[in-house]
Amino acid sequence: MAVKIRLRRMGAKKSPFYRIVVADSRFPRDGRFIEEIGTYNPLTEPSEIKIDAEKAQQWIKNGAQPTDTVRVILKKNGILE
Repeated sequence: MAVKIRLRRMGAKKSPFYRIVVADSRFPRDGRFIEEIGTYNPLTEPSEIKIDAEKAQQWIKNGAQPTDTVRVILKKNGILE
């Protein structure tokens, strides 16, 4: 099972809001997920990012691969080096 840390799109048309989730890579983007570990709102200035660092590090330690966008978000928050 390939586990990914990725964004799940929420919000209305033209006003996206994302939840950072841990999901099996075979499931759809907005489909089933294992655990929610944070949120990301790109519409505020600056972008609002809330993430549970302990859970994110635990999932990465267990082999979950963050997507490119999530990797950038994690680096901004100092969770990844």
